[in-house]
Amino acid sequence: MRFFFFLWCTYACYFLFLSRSVFSGKDKKIQNKICNSIWAKVEELPPDAIFLTKTLFTKDPSPSKVNLGIGAYRTEEGNPYILKVVQKVEHEIINDKTLDKEYAPICGDPQYVQLCQSVILGKNSLALKEKRVNLEQKKKKEIEGFFCWRFLSYVPFFFPKKNRPQVRNHCLEQVHCVCCANSLNKPTWGNHTKILAKARIEEGSYRYWNAKGRNLDIEGMLEDLNKANTGDVILLHACAHNPTGTDPTPEQWKKIANVMKKKKLIPFFDIAYQGFATGDLDRDAVSHKKTFESAIRLFEKEGFEFVVAQSFAKNMGLYSERAGCVTVVCNDKAYANACQSQLEAVIRPMYSNPPRYGAEIVKRVIGSAENFGLWQQEMTYMSGRIIKMRQLLRQHLEKLGTPGTWNHITDQIGMFSFTGLTGLVVSAL
Repeated sequence: MRFFFFLWCTYACYFLFLSRSVFSGKDKKIQNKICNSIWAKVEELPPDAIFLTKTLFTKDPSPSKVNLGIGAYRTEEGNPYILKVVQKVEHEIINDKTLDKEYAPICGDPQYVQLCQSVILGKNSLALKEKRVNLEQKKKKEIEGFFCWRFLSYVPFFFPKKNRPQVRNHCLEQVHCVCCANSLNKPTWGNHTKILAKARIEEGSYRYWNAKGRNLDIEGMLEDLNKANTGDVILLHACAHNPTGTDPTPEQWKKIANVMKKKKLIPFFDIAYQGFATGDLDRDAVSHKKTFESAIRLFEKEGFEFVVAQSFAKNMGLYSERAGCVTVVCNDKAYANACQSQLEAVIRPMYSNPPRYGAEIVKRVIGSAENFGLWQQEMTYMSGRIIKMRQLLRQHLEKLGTPGTWNHITDQIGMFSFTGLTGLVVSAL
């Protein structure tokens, strides 16, 4: 009996050992497979907060939902708005048998770039007349922003080795970026910080938003600019500030320009809403506000050398076409030519050639007097509707007796607004 019990235990142990060997072998194969993957230790990052909001909005079955996430113009029904002039031009492009699918030049379509720069600087610009401006087509805001900062980070290497400036953190010591910090009290477009990090540009900050007064902190801004180092690159929103909706007045822009000239700072203008804020590219459309030329054209008249990153995503509704332009204004034609060659050298290994379709749309809109007029009419309509939405929001808040003052809603401009609501209140809503 003991013998049979011993034999049974022996067989049981044998099968247990065998089964463990088989399963451990499988586990080992799986483990080896995981360990052998070059992606095994890649960190999974959280999704982009803005686009996650869009996904959640799409999935939400509520019939009364409103999308306040992505900054894109919508119709009364909440649908994307395609400009009629864009539809007209696209029809022309489809029927134009002379167009092909050849590569665009490294710098893009020269005619397109010149038209973009005439809209930014004005047809009477001395910089344009004296050819002190580069010619670069870019692939919209994110790419052009990253490209500009990458260009600036390469600046030290544009010089001959014996004349090369000192380098700090992969960027020129005298040319590091100072922009609005990404926080509640000093806000900027959230992607600016990410772009600077990827371009290996040192980031600083200056005060902009006065949370208590719900207006521009001009004193704090000027104080911080006065503390900047000579040659610092200062990121400025040319109009319709994202995300506060608060722009400097013409008088405040002059103060900003005076400080920057005294400190020898380099302006970098981000302009994604030209004409979209007021409905007019060149003139006042709202009595107490000036359009973008109160900044960019003022700085040109004051003799600044500067960089502009321009986008047509908003004011032409070309969100998916990545149509934009980078303008570098120099104080001499020879310097513009040198910068042009360096810009091309940065572009070639990065994306080589810009897309043509979006640029063709923009070119045909700006380059035709008829289409240009239609575009201005539609910008007036869109910006007017945004102004009306602000007025209605303020009226309803005041009608409901909502605590606090709400004049800042209508004082602000463009698509974005800092309401003054706390995070707790927003979560409750």
